[in-house]
Amino acid sequence: MIGRDEYAGRMARAADAMAARSIDCLALSAGSDLTYLCGYEAMPLERITLLVIGSYGPPTLLVPELEAPRVDTLDGLFEVRPWADGENMIKVVASALRRACPPAPFIAVSERMWAGVLLGVQDNYRHARFVPAGRIMQPLRIRKSPAELDALRAAAAAVDSVVDTFKSIEWLGRTEAAIAAEIASGLRAAGHERVNFVIVAAGPNGASPHHTPGERVVQPRDAIVVDVGGTVDRYCSDITRVVCVGGADPVVGRAWEDLRGAQEAATGEVQPGVTAASIDRVAREMLGAAGWGENFVHRTGHGIGLDEHEDPYIVDGNDHVLEPGMCFSIEPGIYVPGSFGLRLEDIVAVTDDGVEVLNRVPHDLLVV
Repeated sequence: MIGRDEYAGRMARAADAMAARSIDCLALSAGSDLTYLCGYEAMPLERITLLVIGSYGPPTLLVPELEAPRVDTLDGLFEVRPWADGENMIKVVASALRRACPPAPFIAVSERMWAGVLLGVQDNYRHARFVPAGRIMQPLRIRKSPAELDALRAAAAAVDSVVDTFKSIEWLGRTEAAIAAEIASGLRAAGHERVNFVIVAAGPNGASPHHTPGERVVQPRDAIVVDVGGTVDRYCSDITRVVCVGGADPVVGRAWEDLRGAQEAATGEVQPGVTAASIDRVAREMLGAAGWGENFVHRTGHGIGLDEHEDPYIVDGNDHVLEPGMCFSIEPGIYVPGSFGLRLEDIVAVTDDGVEVLNRVPHDLLVV
């Protein structure tokens, strides 16, 4: 559980980062950046919620009046300014920014702020210059604190417990959609407040990495890609394993061994000082050497935390140097259109001298 002291430290570090970059005000609308700084999970409504941290006055949360009872100010860490439906939302925001800023300020705003809101504020605050908030928030969030690492370990353990139940699921003769619904129930029973996704992709559907579970009935000898994730105490889980009904086809079995080798080699490459791209390169070169290069069609991994996908991205061209506390997936895949798909995914954390794998489920094909 993330406590008040951690949120206070985050706000202080955000203020320091703003000063270092000559940013006069940070304006965060509904999303994980806002939650990261003040602990409040705002509904992504047409009515704006906005955390304003500026040069003048205390941090202030603008919140729709009907949502104000949900806000915990963490013993006064920030002020709450409810606004009513009868007020002009754009003018409320522009006024709050003016109170927090010097003349002609630089204001860092959420990349996910509604375009209509930002355009309206720009029209009502012509002396301000707006920049993306990512230049403040990304460096703060990319390295997880000890409390965040504990939260991610707990999320990983919860999703592992769901994968451990796969042997008891009836797979043969059922639709992907029915199996996905059962797994989603299992995620909730294991402590997930939210089910973020459940991919069940059987046989040739496995060749579509983000397949939507449908009415295909699982057949004997199907390889089934099962990728599941949810949210536990606001932090995300994510894991992928492959289930084979009645045993693996020999081609699938050989491909799995190639994939497992690439995933484990990429994991072993993780340590402080290497780049995100270098991890991707290890997996990609091994699969290419095994003849699967054209069948690996996505990046090797993505960061994880309050968001299911966040920095750092483990992809070619990303020369971001890994540091202790960074957490991300390692999930190479093999996708053969019209035939089968395979993916193997764990969440890992960079440690002071190497890597910690948060998921503990074995890497064997799960034969049911």
